[in-house]
Amino acid sequence: MADVSVIYWSGTGNTESIANEIKTQVESKGKTAELVNVESATADHVSGASYVALGCPSMGAEVLEDVMDEFVDAIDVTGKPVVLFGSYDWGDGQWMRDWQERMESKGAVMKADGLTINLTPEEDDLVKCRELADQLLK
Repeated sequence: MADVSVIYWSGTGNTESIANEIKTQVESKGKTAELVNVESATADHVSGASYVALGCPSMGAEVLEDVMDEFVDAIDVTGKPVVLFGSYDWGDGQWMRDWQERMESKGAVMKADGLTINLTPEEDDLVKCRELADQLLK
């Protein structure tokens, strides 16, 4: 298993871009990282990793996409260092605040506030992705 599991769902590729940037930054710090689409992820990807980064864009009325929602229900993150990330096109980030609260209630050790990026990540957004990866590893 990798040191860091970066598990994501992406409809347009924006959240996948964030996931890739996080993975690249983790590896630049000498850690191993595995990028996993949530549709292929298992609970072992969480339990076997030292750190977990979960990503999902805002869907509908600011909720998680169904497959990520079900995955989050099924995993045990008690004591696990976690960060959250995702892209959005509307709203004010309520899905991320709700998701963070949910992960905290499941016992995750949240290493940073969830990262939300409007649409396609630009260079300044990629800097935020790298900072999020650094915060996860602290």
